[in-house]
Amino acid sequence: MQVCGVIPARLQSSRLPRKLLLNETGQTLIQHTWEAAARSEKLDRLIVATDSLEILEAVHGFGGKACLTGEHPSGTDRIAEVALKELLDAEILVNIQGDEPEISAEFIDQLIEILIQTPDAEMATLATPIRNVEQLQDQSCTKVVCRQDGSAMYFSRLPIPFTRDVVPETLLPEQSPWLLHLGIYAYRRPFLLDLTKIPATPLEQLEKLEQLRALETGARIQVAQVAHPSVGIDTPEDYAQFVIRYRAEHS
Repeated sequence: MQVCGVIPARLQSSRLPRKLLLNETGQTLIQHTWEAAARSEKLDRLIVATDSLEILEAVHGFGGKACLTGEHPSGTDRIAEVALKELLDAEILVNIQGDEPEISAEFIDQLIEILIQTPDAEMATLATPIRNVEQLQDQSCTKVVCRQDGSAMYFSRLPIPFTRDVVPETLLPEQSPWLLHLGIYAYRRPFLLDLTKIPATPLEQLEKLEQLRALETGARIQVAQVAHPSVGIDTPEDYAQFVIRYRAEHS
């Protein structure tokens, strides 16, 4: 089974312009993400999908593989284009965020394995327990509720499940019933190509969560739990902390 990782990479970012090309560590952010993902033992290929010539040249400069795409409304659409142009033999495609330079290769492998082991699931993703109230209340942090078989029931920006008779603080951190969704996905090829042809669905438009399109149209999304979240780079402060961690590790 051919498994390919795709890193969608846009140059512009509203909170941290040109973040994927920041290089205070001596390497660009996109190179850090590439090298972290490349440690996966289950990926047969890894490619960056970008509409930016600058990112394309940067990836080629460190020896990575990259494909130039058209403009797309989402990373999923960008991956679908690459699947049709470059990854013709890929049976499973993994969407890896370009701004996660510390992504765990073990997380990627766990994601791939759960999709392989769940043949009736069209997609797989990851989640981790929420340990503090701030994260629980943060609407930029997506929550997921799962069935007993580990498949997703719903994703929301609000705290779900709602605890009617219990104050959240009494359950955190050790008894947390809340799961933080991590933005990494594995798709079966036919499903990915079909999903990108479907218009945005009502719940997707309300929550601004693309994975709800899959649920609304009847797909099974299998969720694997991991011990801790990966750290994305969204702000100058996020990047500064990453640089500090990187220098401390490599000093």
